[in-house]
Amino acid sequence: MSDMKVDSILQQIRALREQSPLPSMEEVGSSTALESTPRVDFSQLLQQSLDGVNASQKNASELTTAFERGDPNVSITEVMVNMQKAQVSFKAAVEVRNKLVDAYQEVMRMSM
Repeated sequence: MSDMKVDSILQQIRALREQSPLPSMEEVGSSTALESTPRVDFSQLLQQSLDGVNASQKNASELTTAFERGDPNVSITEVMVNMQKAQVSFKAAVEVRNKLVDAYQEVMRMSM
C-alpha cells in the first residue's frame, strides 16, 4: 500500500475518532469517563428487544390480514418480506433466550 493511501486512511480514522462519542484512551483511565458514560440496564435492553420482536410480528400479521382482505396498497412481496423479518427476529430472540438459560445453568453448576 502506498504512503498516500496510508496517510489518507489515517486521516479518515482520526476524523472518525473526533466525531465518536466514545471516550479517548486518555479518558478511559480517568474516573470521569466512567461517570459520564450512560449506564445501560440489561433488563430494559432486553425488554426493548422483545418489544421490537413483538412489533415486527404484529406488523407482519396486520399486513397479512390486509392482503387477505384485498387491500390494493399491500403486495404479496411486502407481506412475505415482513413475515420473514418477523421469523428471523423471533428465531434470534429464541437463540438469545437459549444462551441465557445455558449461562444460568453454567453459573448454577459452578456454585455447587
